[in-house]
Amino acid sequence: MMIAAARRPFDVLLAEDDAGDAMLVEEAFASRGVGHHLHIVGDGVDALAYLRDPTRERPDLIILDLNMPRMGGREALSLIKEDQELRTIPVVVLTTSQAPDDVRTSYRLHANAYVCKPQTLDAFIEAVQSIDDFYLDFVRLASD
Repeated sequence: MMIAAARRPFDVLLAEDDAGDAMLVEEAFASRGVGHHLHIVGDGVDALAYLRDPTRERPDLIILDLNMPRMGGREALSLIKEDQELRTIPVVVLTTSQAPDDVRTSYRLHANAYVCKPQTLDAFIEAVQSIDDFYLDFVRLASD
């Protein structure tokens, strides 16, 4: 019963400035066979505007790229986790950076997971599946 509830369609906010990567994330989620409503914004400014818009439902999961124009993922992550209304939404950093400082900083800012963008489509699908699995595990733990 709990697994069925966790497999409901869920809303994902993706902050990604690369249209190709956003399309890959969208295709990878679609390949899972679980309903996802993916909302794509191009930077941290638009992500925060989306999250703070009272007419929108809060997403179940936020995926942030670190390097975006106007406001990058680090600053957006910090502001999300400082906001009483937003801090409980799980955030996954999905980035090309494998730099130890970026990993440490993301976790210090309370990212829930850190995933490096792979170079091949199959590996990208696996990475998004790991994000999906993370979210489903997060829901199970929160409901226990």
